[in-house]
Amino acid sequence: MNIHEYQGKAVLKSFGAPVPRGFPAFTAEEAVDAAAKLGGSVWAVKSQIHAGGRGKGKFKEAAAGEKGGVRIAFKPEDVGLFAQQMLGNTLVTLQTGEAGRVVKRIYIEEGMKIAKEFYLSALVDRETGRVAFVASEAGGMNIEEVAHDTPDKITTVPIDPTTGPSAADAAKVSGALGLAGDLAAQCADLVSKLYDAFVKSDMSMLEINPLIVTEDNKLVCADAKVSFDPNAGFRHPEWAELRDLGEEDEKEIEASKYDLAYIALDGDIGCMVNGAGLAMATMDIIKLFGSEPANFLDVGGGASKEKVTAAFKIITADPKVKGILVNIFGGIMKCDVIAEGVIAAVKEVGLAVPLVVRLEGTNVELGKKIINESGLNVISADDLEDAARKIVKAVKG
Repeated sequence: MNIHEYQGKAVLKSFGAPVPRGFPAFTAEEAVDAAAKLGGSVWAVKSQIHAGGRGKGKFKEAAAGEKGGVRIAFKPEDVGLFAQQMLGNTLVTLQTGEAGRVVKRIYIEEGMKIAKEFYLSALVDRETGRVAFVASEAGGMNIEEVAHDTPDKITTVPIDPTTGPSAADAAKVSGALGLAGDLAAQCADLVSKLYDAFVKSDMSMLEINPLIVTEDNKLVCADAKVSFDPNAGFRHPEWAELRDLGEEDEKEIEASKYDLAYIALDGDIGCMVNGAGLAMATMDIIKLFGSEPANFLDVGGGASKEKVTAAFKIITADPKVKGILVNIFGGIMKCDVIAEGVIAAVKEVGLAVPLVVRLEGTNVELGKKIINESGLNVISADDLEDAARKIVKAVKG
């Protein structure tokens, strides 16, 4: 679950991390009022979307100007002008894809005199099974290029969960950022607070880009990109107020109601699979035979007929889908349950695209019998390779 920058900064602030003062705004008038409340003579006007690269992003609409999704204003009237240009217009960044995201809210933040920019993030390191900090002295808008061209400039510091960040861990992070003296001490304090925020808030990712040193030698989180682990949602009722459904795919929202692991993609072959590993393999083999998956969808190991029906309806609701591949290996999940769910969904929403079904495992013969006797126009497959070849051929004609 992603949240907006200003929400992420509020979370960090609650744990004592240093962040600039700011206010969200939904209209140009609110933006001007925010600048007045902040005072000063310099303000940052920031588009709020669930994607990075806003500073280098471009708006589709000419009326939005050419200055990107993060702008610096030196007059209150410019705050209002920039807000008016951003709100309601579509911002395209490297992370949004060509479709972009419509800006529905902005963040007005006090201006800061920046002496140096760094990159700092915390994430779950799958190799070590620990939360790890990733730090680089080469921070700012070009961090992707740094990671690609000079990976040696990026340092990863795994944290022992039994102790939390040690003095040695903090020293590694501050060393990676080139900090010494008082700034190194500030960094050690920040690492401790960010780790506390990450663990207690059940984050899956925290990215601060840039982490800045101001001209008066203060370390400040100038940005905050936060993702929560949705599996921990039962512990955090406060997340409901932070969730922005307008930033999420409608199909993904619907899938979450049925506890389906669904991610919309850009291809034309819809996939329904049980098991994340099998789902990844299914997407890979579709690509191998020359097509692209329209989604990742794991119905889980113990899905019911109703859950399978809902999954199938979500796939068919995607206008990009030109064919559907159902690939089930029945262990806990029984093949006859999948078959009944698919039939129920087809009878309810119809079937306007080719459907290939590959079943194997528990109750496989019963599942095949149910589908064969359903009267549906279904293409059966013997194995995964056969299924992939058949659905790609059916879609491409």
